[in-house]
Amino acid sequence: MRGKTMSSRFRLVLRTSLGFAALGLGSSVCGAGVVALLLLLQGLPSEVGDDGWILGVTAAGIVALSLVVGTVWTAWLQRRTAVWFVFGRPPTKDEAARALRIPVDMGIVSGTLWLIGTILLGALARVLGSWMDALGMALVIGLGGLTTVGLTYLAAEWVARPVMTIALKVTPPKGTLKVTVRTRVIITWSLASGVPFLGVLLVATPPDLGQGDHVASLIMLSVIGLGVGAIGTGLLAKAVATPLHRLRVALDEIARGNKEIVVDVDDSSEIGLLQTSVNDLAAGLREQERMRDLFGRHVGDEVARHALEYGASLSGDVREVTALFVDVVDSTALASRTPPEDLVKMLNRFFTSVVLAVGARGGLVNKFQGDAALCVFGAPTRLADAPTAALAAARAIRDAVQETGELDLGIGVASGRVFAGQLGTSSRFEYTVIGDAVNEAARLTEHAKAADGRILASEAVLKAALESERSHWEPYAELELRGRREPTHTWEASALSPE
Repeated sequence: MRGKTMSSRFRLVLRTSLGFAALGLGSSVCGAGVVALLLLLQGLPSEVGDDGWILGVTAAGIVALSLVVGTVWTAWLQRRTAVWFVFGRPPTKDEAARALRIPVDMGIVSGTLWLIGTILLGALARVLGSWMDALGMALVIGLGGLTTVGLTYLAAEWVARPVMTIALKVTPPKGTLKVTVRTRVIITWSLASGVPFLGVLLVATPPDLGQGDHVASLIMLSVIGLGVGAIGTGLLAKAVATPLHRLRVALDEIARGNKEIVVDVDDSSEIGLLQTSVNDLAAGLREQERMRDLFGRHVGDEVARHALEYGASLSGDVREVTALFVDVVDSTALASRTPPEDLVKMLNRFFTSVVLAVGARGGLVNKFQGDAALCVFGAPTRLADAPTAALAAARAIRDAVQETGELDLGIGVASGRVFAGQLGTSSRFEYTVIGDAVNEAARLTEHAKAADGRILASEAVLKAALESERSHWEPYAELELRGRREPTHTWEASALSPE
């Protein structure tokens, strides 16, 4: 795996390096060739005569020297970039900022060398010819230089994208942008329209520059405009359309629920801001999902959905529910003879049985209280038959725990009207149920610990349950529950039997 990664990185470095080499060589040679052809077609300079070879040799020397100087200059400006990119280490912030300047640096180097060539060849044309020869040569070389610089900038952004992708991980685009889509559009317009049309005006309007065939020069300028415009527009389209396509695909993935999507930030313009925003959106959704999952694990999925739907308000309503209270028998003695870590494992297995049985029947495990649990059927989600669901859950919990043989427990089930909602303060609250049914279930649990079936339910619950569930229960006794004035008619679950 490591060898494959190294091989992939080597290919990336090689491809990027060859791209920069081809860009530097191609832009200079093509630009010089176009300028030479225009000068030839215009017959510039017209008065040099037999000394024209001096201009030719000088121009060739300047082009060759520019290639060497431009390569060395660019390498010196980006020397630290080459080190971290080639060796595969993350760049520092300063190194990343320098890497993001690659297109600008290459444009500055190219523009400076073309400006020097324009001045030198223009001055030489004046020495060997006339002021008009010098002006014509300077204008033609200058227009060629502008075209080359623009293409160099746009092509450098494309070639340097692997380097910029890594650099933008360290210094993502934000605040005031140095590079914008508008900048690229202006450069592309200059290449496709501005420079060629300016050349046409210079050739077609007085005073005549050179004594060559103006028609051939105009045709040449038109061809150059079409060719350079197509290249510039293609580079612009690739720089804009490709990342936008990736963003659209990423947003489609997020819409389908894939929140693990990550978009490579490989652009320092507004598109880079969009890429960063999509990554922030995905990260925010992942965090929201994580918080919702943790919230749901602490309070239950139904309570979490209720809170998200109605907000963080101290409110609730009175409704008919069935409360189920389950408690471990003789937990004090159990804790004294069992190591804490073993006791926790036993309780976790016990609570797992509670959660599975209650959740399967639409109930809510409202809270864990040490070695006890309060479960509610009918809030916050209303159930068509809460009593039947609660009684079936009580038997399922009893049966599951008895099968393991680790714990003994008592379960109480009661129905009634309770307040169900948020309780506490605006800074901290919890969803809970408060009412006589909850207290009654807790009191029944105390008596259930001495019953053979270990589950007691009030008669009101049994009367409301379906006949199929009542068949698993039998009358138990009238009990005087602590805190209640009247005796409570109770029913006991039959012995262990699968549902």
